[in-house]
Amino acid sequence: MEPRKVRRVSVSLPALDEPGLYLSNVQSLESGRGRVAEFQYADIDLRELDLADTHLLDGRIQRMRTQRAKLHEVRVDSVQFTDCDLSALKWSDSKLSRVTFSNCKLMGALLEEVTLDNVLFENCKFDYATLDRVRATGPVIFAKCTLRETTLRACDLTSVAFASCDLRLTEVEGGKYRDCDLRGNDLSTLRGAAALKKIIIDRAQVAQLAEALATELEITYGDDLDDE
Repeated sequence: MEPRKVRRVSVSLPALDEPGLYLSNVQSLESGRGRVAEFQYADIDLRELDLADTHLLDGRIQRMRTQRAKLHEVRVDSVQFTDCDLSALKWSDSKLSRVTFSNCKLMGALLEEVTLDNVLFENCKFDYATLDRVRATGPVIFAKCTLRETTLRACDLTSVAFASCDLRLTEVEGGKYRDCDLRGNDLSTLRGAAALKKIIIDRAQVAQLAEALATELEITYGDDLDDE
């Protein structure tokens, strides 16, 4: 499969159509051996999903809906998540490599100390979510995602690309963002914009960042005052 590219960032996608690779339908993502490989998991409604010390390898997860999901020390390699509802997800101490999330809901999710390498989020909803110490060690793309009132806390999103995303009231609480490509996104309502050092933007976005900083600093404009 051709990689997905946004400007300078190119993400390698899961290789699930390789000759000789056959995906078997499974009824659970749990395994006594701690490894689920070459699988397809689809059309599942779960009250609770609790995975720990698990390796998911070469698979498709489609139309999975959970009321509560907790994933801890879960390694994911070459897996597609499509049309999944993972709202209120808690995912910690894990690594994702060559993984795609398409049309997924992660509203209110908490991703804590999750490492991303060749990961694509496309048409996903992260509203009210928290990304805590999430680290990009390889290419990562957020394309057409909503991150309204999402908190980025001490993340390392070096060289990550955001394309046509909704960043209304997205809050940045420290972290590293060198060469994070934010071109083509409205930055005017960002909170904590001062933390976005050495990012990449268009010249026209300078005014948006200035507006965000002015709001954060609670600046009063002189022409709004009555000096009489």
